[in-house]
Amino acid sequence: MAFYVYIMTNKPNGVLYTGMTDDINRRAWEHREHVIGGFTAKYNCEMLVWVEVHETRESAFERERRIKKWERAWKIRLIEEVNPDWRDLADALM
Repeated sequence: MAFYVYIMTNKPNGVLYTGMTDDINRRAWEHREHVIGGFTAKYNCEMLVWVEVHETRESAFERERRIKKWERAWKIRLIEEVNPDWRDLADALM
């Protein structure tokens, strides 16, 4: 089983949300459709702009916690290294 750490946004260089899941397709859909209330629903974070695969829940959890503590500029750099156009990666998943 794979585990994913991901970053959602509402627009390029907009609000950033970092999360973790074991089903990236389902989770991206939940964010997009506002199935679960909270931060991403409040700020319309519907675009999946970065994702990283982990083999264990523990390593994904640790990575998520680390990234959440990062400065905003570091998160933007992380996104732009693999997704310079801020494309919605969920489109390729669904």
